[in-house]
Amino acid sequence: MFAALQSTLTRVGFAFVEASTMRPIIEASGPLTDWTAFADSWNQLELDTYMADGGRYRKRRHAVFTAPAHGPIVREAHQPHYQSTDYNPLHGGIERWFAPVLDEIANGPTLTTILACCRSLFGSLAPQTRTWKVEVHQFRIEARTGQEGRPTPEGLHRDGVDYVLVLLVNRRNIASGVTGIRDLHGDELSSFTLTNPLDAAIVDDQRVAHGVTPVEPIAPDEPAHRDVLVVTFARRT
Repeated sequence: MFAALQSTLTRVGFAFVEASTMRPIIEASGPLTDWTAFADSWNQLELDTYMADGGRYRKRRHAVFTAPAHGPIVREAHQPHYQSTDYNPLHGGIERWFAPVLDEIANGPTLTTILACCRSLFGSLAPQTRTWKVEVHQFRIEARTGQEGRPTPEGLHRDGVDYVLVLLVNRRNIASGVTGIRDLHGDELSSFTLTNPLDAAIVDDQRVAHGVTPVEPIAPDEPAHRDVLVVTFARRT
């Protein structure tokens, strides 16, 4: 399964991996024994106050790690998230300080395993890389009646890194949220929906752009949200 995923990413620059396949790929790097607490931590995210569209539908936490090619992956001191306006014209050009990922989540087995899996996969695609800058984003997009939630308010985009993992953690009472993949000329390559926990989208950010359609509640009087973990890997050396 791992070799097939490597091949797909090398060939087309992206992959949609269903949970039944993604779980054993991740667990080859370690345990997911605190998954319940990991998923529950999305209930403790804080409001994203930088939304240029005025929306209050996005909550998040953020952390930065250094991942050498070999050895422990180490969390860095808390710092802002920055993207240039070339990659994020809506929110780029400023330092955005988000609430930090909770220590027990950052140090827990699930996130440790996911980061190790990413290093193994992305390192196999770029074996000359000695050190990666890793950013971890916990996102909750809420949807309410009359107010859609926009997982990617900046639209179809690239993140300005090398590789991106988008991992579904939970999906409650929402419709839509379709992931679209386009090449650098804007031609559509694929679309799919992350539906089950551990469904994943993996992209080579240098080769393709991605975006997600807005979500809306199915039952208007019940809570509705889409929880994802986004992990980006950027070459340092």
